[in-house]
Amino acid sequence: MADLPEDSFISHLIELRTRLIRSAVAFVAVFACLMPFSSRIYDILAAPLMRTLPAGTHMIATGVVTPFFVPIKVTMMVALIIALPYLLWQAWAFIAPGLYAHEKRLAAPLVVASSLLFLVGMAFCYYFVFGVVFKFIAEVKPESVTVAPDIEQYLAFVMSMFLAFGLTFEVPIVVIVLVKMGLVSIEKLREIRPYVIVGAFVVAAVLTPPDVTSQIMLAVPMCLLYEAGILVARMITRPTDTHAIQARD
Repeated sequence: MADLPEDSFISHLIELRTRLIRSAVAFVAVFACLMPFSSRIYDILAAPLMRTLPAGTHMIATGVVTPFFVPIKVTMMVALIIALPYLLWQAWAFIAPGLYAHEKRLAAPLVVASSLLFLVGMAFCYYFVFGVVFKFIAEVKPESVTVAPDIEQYLAFVMSMFLAFGLTFEVPIVVIVLVKMGLVSIEKLREIRPYVIVGAFVVAAVLTPPDVTSQIMLAVPMCLLYEAGILVARMITRPTDTHAIQARD
């Protein structure tokens, strides 16, 4: 006797609950291992700014419990990044049985590539952008101003920049998905290139601090990644797919 729809639905809910529990346990385990080093982890995150501050200058905490909770928030972010491969594997194990073979061949590389690109965007922001931006701010500030950043505001700034650059590095994935789904052709993507360049600088102006340096550092990689997405999409797209898109247009 075939399973009833209700039984199938309940079994999926049970499996989803199991996957979520495993993911939560993995995250908590990583966080517990990192918790004793939370202060050191925050110091590493603050290193790009501290290198640009005058000698003897320190960051400040205006809240009573801020020195405790801010490092914990940073540690949670690091724990999430470390546990991300396992979390993605749990998500993949849940959705993979419902996909067709060709969908699996496309989805798995895209999930891995999007995760890696997001991390690469964060690394680019930390190792390159922060140093340039903080140095620029330190050089243009008035001599009468003493810089003493608040650690909570610094965390908010860092998180927004990480998110902006992480999402920016997802541009190739978006381009590839649009082409593979037949929503746009490669020739059309090339035609709208000037509009994409203008849009990249507009997005950079909205997402980054109001200085030209950080805006250029976000807009230029966005344009280059757009070109990379077109190149990869052309390599993995069959000629028949391209002709079908053109015929539909």
